[in-house]
Amino acid sequence: MEHLDQIREMDILKIATDWAKDELVSTSFFLVIGIAFVLVSLGFWQFGKTDLARAYCIPILISGAFLMTVGVGLFFTNKSRIRQFEIAHNTDVSVFVSSELERTESTLKEYKTIVFTAIPILIVACGVGIIFVSASLWRASLISTLAMLSVILIIDGLAHARIDEYHQQLQEAKHELKL
Repeated sequence: MEHLDQIREMDILKIATDWAKDELVSTSFFLVIGIAFVLVSLGFWQFGKTDLARAYCIPILISGAFLMTVGVGLFFTNKSRIRQFEIAHNTDVSVFVSSELERTESTLKEYKTIVFTAIPILIVACGVGIIFVSASLWRASLISTLAMLSVILIIDGLAHARIDEYHQQLQEAKHELKL
């Protein structure tokens, strides 16, 4: 019986580290797409002939820098989390599961508020703004922001699905451990 408990406990650690490793892959997309935005900005700067093309240079550069910053920040946060999972799990499995349940529940609520409410509202606002402004810099800024928010919505939408599944697995583990 004790051997089965150890196997279940190891499964919990594996589930947690697999989730964190998947997040490392996901957050690297922020970095890659941010670099693509910067390259597009450089392309507009180098080859842009119209006022609108030149107006894209700074807004897309800022969007790219923001996406790269988010990607790097989340990458290192999740990288350090893998080691922290191992330490916390080896210290006390039940405390580890309980704290992860609290963290994932809080994160899921944040996703609902930010990713699935605020970002879509901002996307719509940018879309409406494009209709009413004709100045090149404003239009380029709104379109760049819309593109950046769309990238965030796609990547975070997938991250939400992963953390929701991870949260459900933690709830199962809690039930198995009778916490």
